[in-house]
Amino acid sequence: MLNRLYKDPRRDERGITGLETAIILIAFVVVASVFAYTVLSAGIFSSQKGQEAVYAGLAQTRATMEIKGSLFAYGNGTPGNLTVDRVSFTLTNAMKGQAIDLSPNPTGNDTHVTIISYTDNSQHISDLPWDVKFIGKNNGDTLLEQDEQAVITVDLETVANGGLLTVSPGTYSTFTIEVKPVTGASLILNRTFPARIDPVMDLH
Repeated sequence: MLNRLYKDPRRDERGITGLETAIILIAFVVVASVFAYTVLSAGIFSSQKGQEAVYAGLAQTRATMEIKGSLFAYGNGTPGNLTVDRVSFTLTNAMKGQAIDLSPNPTGNDTHVTIISYTDNSQHISDLPWDVKFIGKNNGDTLLEQDEQAVITVDLETVANGGLLTVSPGTYSTFTIEVKPVTGASLILNRTFPARIDPVMDLH
């Protein structure tokens, strides 16, 4: 009898110890599962954000233009007293990707999304009048698409006559023309006029 009384408590004690150990193990498993889920969720979220950033950058790049060939300037007036009244350049789609809206702004107040600005050392015009003409392969719309070339003509004479240009560009004038599409990177053109203004000038 005495042996049984001494043995039973020890058996019960071992049972309680085993139950506590099981609870601790289960707690560890639950905590590890929650931690693993958190890490996986954070990783998936980070991957999604990274993917969005890559796609956004790719879309921006695919909607980028580049100049094809030279920039030309045209003088107007009498020989020896010519001033530059317009410039022109040819644009293409840089990566043959997303179409770029080149709806023109011939009168300076039309509905358009691509903005062309002019800057020199004494003035800045944020929205110039300009026109577009597609050459070679094109489908008849005003979207610059794959394998298309668009000749942009920027009107400086109308702006000068309208009083927006305080000084008409002339010899040795350094200027910047910036083409800003609604999507994609801006195209910046920096040029300097030569010592003599001719009817047609290749500014490279």
